[in-house]
Amino acid sequence: MNRVPLAERMRPTKLNDVLGQEEIIGKGKILTEIVKKGEPVNLIFWGPPGTGKTTLARILAREFKADFVEISAVTAGKKDIEEVVKRAKTNWNLKTRTVLFVDEIHRFNKAQQDAFLPHVESGLITLIGATTENPSFEVISPLLSRSRVVIVKPLSKSAILKVLKRACAAEGVKVKNDAIDYIAELSGGDARSALGDLELALSLTKNVTKDTVIEAAGRKLPGYDKKGDNHYDTISAFIKSMRGSDVDAALYYLARMVQAGEDPKFIARRMVIFASEDIGLAGNGALSLATACFQAVERVGMPESGLILAHAVVALSLSKKSRATTDAWFKAQDLAKQTMNEPVPIWLRNAPTKLMKDLGYGKGQKWESGFHLDKNYLPDSIKDVTIWNKNK
Repeated sequence: MNRVPLAERMRPTKLNDVLGQEEIIGKGKILTEIVKKGEPVNLIFWGPPGTGKTTLARILAREFKADFVEISAVTAGKKDIEEVVKRAKTNWNLKTRTVLFVDEIHRFNKAQQDAFLPHVESGLITLIGATTENPSFEVISPLLSRSRVVIVKPLSKSAILKVLKRACAAEGVKVKNDAIDYIAELSGGDARSALGDLELALSLTKNVTKDTVIEAAGRKLPGYDKKGDNHYDTISAFIKSMRGSDVDAALYYLARMVQAGEDPKFIARRMVIFASEDIGLAGNGALSLATACFQAVERVGMPESGLILAHAVVALSLSKKSRATTDAWFKAQDLAKQTMNEPVPIWLRNAPTKLMKDLGYGKGQKWESGFHLDKNYLPDSIKDVTIWNKNK
């Protein structure tokens, strides 16, 4: 029995063997060009799990004939960093490059990331970091400025199928096409997950069918972290789809969030905001509908709330859109910040005493519905400013 996991046994050792990353590997592409030049570059690989970030780092280190040191930010501490630096200094004296691969680099705090900085700057260490989170927020600016961020995308289904068929050929096993196809569907672009499911299915029987895969893999939850980028990317796509009046896309992203276990109240709250921000006066009933949706979701609960959310999503997507209120509100806030000390016109001020009335406070005002004086309601310095654009 081979104790080395199938995913590890199938790990590519050359750039040309890496599947599904055509945007960064190939003629004229960044990683191929870096290898061609033979000069190591500090890199941050950004992408979801199972897309080959570790594999790429190992291949690059081998191409550069460098000493490859791999640590995980989940388990490594200050002592580990010191050991790496010590090893790199020894390598330097031996005229050997040191490539340090930090998996999940976003898990290191600012102080830990700062510790690498002088050694990266001096060239003692070539840093390759891997992260599933947006490096703009998770990697300190000095490291980012000295590194190239390379986006490693989820593998397409066709790429996953190639990975699985390559593994079957290497292991000398035959697996039915519908089983292979189902594993690829389950993978979500994660090659490691796909190979793990294949290995688990093969451990149950040598005659792997789709039913075997279902038994082995069970029901897999989507790769969706409620605090990660996928969460923000999906809600962003959802809102923008409604804004663009694309009902199909809006319902699709709603379904993805619901399937992933997103809090339905979070979705409903965003819809309430959307009703005012993007629909406004173009569809005056939208805010009431969205608010009613939120209240219903709160009271009914899942799974029935999915129907309520879908109902509101379709209505909001089809509604006419206007950002006139939103734009006016932002303009009003900016203007208020700039003119906070401008005096309110005397005739608009409250006049609770006789002295104030004698001074002209509230002069000409009447408590009548629709009463209007032909005067400037804004402070004198901004009396000609227009905030509300009725033509939008």
